[in-house]
This record gives sequence, structure tokens and C-alpha cells, in this order.
Amino acid sequence: MNVQCYECKGRLYCGRKVCPIRAKVNSQKKVNLNSKQDFFGKAPNVFIGRFGYPNINVGILGTEEYKNHDDVPVWSKENYQIGKIIGLRTELINSRFKTSIKNFQNKFMEISQELSMASRPTDVEINLQKRPEFSLSLNQDVSPHGANVELQKVRITENSKIPTKIQKVVDDIDFKSQDALNLLYKKNFDEHYLTRLLSVGNLGIKKDRRLVPTRWSITAVDDTLGKNLINEIKDYNNHLGYNVFFGSHLGNYYIVMTFPDVWSYELFETHVQSPRYMHDVEGYTGRKTYAQETAGGYYSVRLAILEQLKQLKRQAKVICIRLITNEYWAPLGVWVTREAARNAMSNKSLEFSSKELMLKYITHLVKKKFNYDVNKLLSNSQILKEVKTQKKLWEF
Repeated sequence: MNVQCYECKGRLYCGRKVCPIRAKVNSQKKVNLNSKQDFFGKAPNVFIGRFGYPNINVGILGTEEYKNHDDVPVWSKENYQIGKIIGLRTELINSRFKTSIKNFQNKFMEISQELSMASRPTDVEINLQKRPEFSLSLNQDVSPHGANVELQKVRITENSKIPTKIQKVVDDIDFKSQDALNLLYKKNFDEHYLTRLLSVGNLGIKKDRRLVPTRWSITAVDDTLGKNLINEIKDYNNHLGYNVFFGSHLGNYYIVMTFPDVWSYELFETHVQSPRYMHDVEGYTGRKTYAQETAGGYYSVRLAILEQLKQLKRQAKVICIRLITNEYWAPLGVWVTREAARNAMSNKSLEFSSKELMLKYITHLVKKKFNYDVNKLLSNSQILKEVKTQKKLWEF
């Protein structure tokens, strides 16, 4: 079966190295051949939908043979490529049921909450309404998964491995969700784990607990952790100088420029072959509205930058540029932007004696590597305008 884009007739005029439609069809063949209506396997996560809110779908993601199907840290550390990740995610069956966001009094929901607390994928026995048939949507914010099928029965067949710290926080019905997230983050529970806990209503004051769609909970976790880090770095009296950090992941390249000043943050996103760009910014006092243009990536990238500033014990004005290339041929979720920015911030930075030299270097780098004029973005930078026009006390 040779399926290809109608527009390009398989010639890949889009410039991608791989056709996402072909990749989807190849995954479809495997799922349709091997899927079963009833199966025993591992459930690594729970997916909370958003359509129909407040009456939404809750899905237990499961697979017969678990091979890091839902392990973002491993994907990043071992540099899993896009095709492999899509293949793994396609095998995760979304065994779903419908419920209200505040209805926790049913067996399916109790099991979902227990699975979200486990530190590793849990053995389950799943019975579905019908045999799964392939369906895969590629979403910019959420990692893809395979077929959606109505759940008939589910049973946990082993003792879930729930860390004591997790159990204690979940049992505390007087502990605010923001405080719980920050506490667990400091105990080295990663944001992927925390998103699971928040999305199924396991955190917060009892009367406020509710289901949070996975797409929203990812951003809520990144935003909450980021705001807490901002409060910490604002106490640092030392400023980072004119530094450039550069790094990438799966065709997403990040250039992070710092200026010696108090905290503020600006993000540009563009595809290197597009004249359009997305842009959001916040000053020292933060944002009062959602970052509409850059969406979840705004908060995930901000978290990555703040983590490094905290480690360096410095604050700074920050301009970040995301350059998307054709290497990134299918969206995999907002985790890609977080990991790409972390890669950039973990690399040794280049330090410059002035903003002029730093900007000259950036212009040359982007032109040489991507054949892109970065001044199309920087000419619209609010932070750069402030830096160029506002004098500091030491300049007088």
C-alpha cells in the first residue's frame, strides 16, 4: 500500500526528510495486525481529554509489552528519533471512559488515580468494547497515542509501586496543589510525573480537586514550577552577562541570549522557511494572561532557562529564539521544546563584552547555519528595545 500526500505525490515538496502521512500509515499496519480486544499488559499513564468539558474522556494508556512507551526522560537522554517515538506511542491503546471533572466515585476513576501515582508502569488486565483500530493525531502540545476504544473492564494485577513522598502529598487534603508541585519537584520528581498527578485530581485541597485535561495540566505544571523559580532568582543580586546558549533536540534549535539586568523573558518561534513568527514576552512582574501565540512552549522553555539561572545563581533579561527546521517533521508534544531548551542551557555558553558583539555573532550564526535573517525577529523585540534605550546607574 503506497499512501502519499495528494499535493506532493510522494516527492516531499514540503522539504521534510520523512512524510508524516507515510509514517502514520506504517504504524497503522502494525497496530491493526496485532491489536486485541482484551489484553494483559502495562499501563504507564492516564490521558485526560478536553472535548466536552466538564464531561470528558479519561483514558488509561496501556500496551502489552512496555518498552519506554511513555518515558520522556529516556527518550531525551537516549536521543530517540521521531519515527521511533511515533511507533512507540502508536502502540499505546487509550482505553477510555467518560466522567465529570469532579466525579471520583467510580471504580475506573479510582484505578486511574492509582496508576498515575505509580513510579513505574503497572500491570493491568484490560477488556475493551471492541478490537482497537488505528487512530493517531499529532498534537503540538501532547505526546501522541494510539487507538481510542471504550473501556469495559480494568483490573490492576500487582501492587502499584507508589513512593512514600507521593502517597503523603496525595493523602494531604489540605495541601495546595501549587505547594505540592513545588515540593515534589524539589524532591526530584520530574514534570512528566507531576503532570500525571495533577491531571487526575490527585493534588490540592479536597474541595478543589478535579480532573485537568492533559494538555492544560502540562502547561499548569510548567507555569507553576517556573513562577516559583522566578521568585527564587529575583533574590540573586548578581546578573548574568552578555551570554549566548545554543542547543537543539529533534530539529528544534534554541538560541538563548542573556543581558545583565533583572529578570524578564521573551520568546520568538519561527520555522526557518516561513516568513511568519510567534512571539510572547513578560517583564519583571510577569504575565497576567496566557501566552496565546507560543502557547505551552512558552512555559516549558521558560522553565528550562530558569533551571539553569538557578544553578548559576544569577538573574538576567532573556531573549530566546526557537528555530524549527524540517528535521522536526511531526509534532510530538511540548516536552520536545523543554528538552531542546534544556540541551541549549546545559551547553557551555559564549560570553561577550557587549550586546553589540553578541548580536553581531547571533546574526552571523543564524544566517550561516539556517540561511535566515534573525533581525526580522530581533527588530520586534521588546526586551532589546529596553536594553538599547534604558541606561543603568553604572553607565552614568
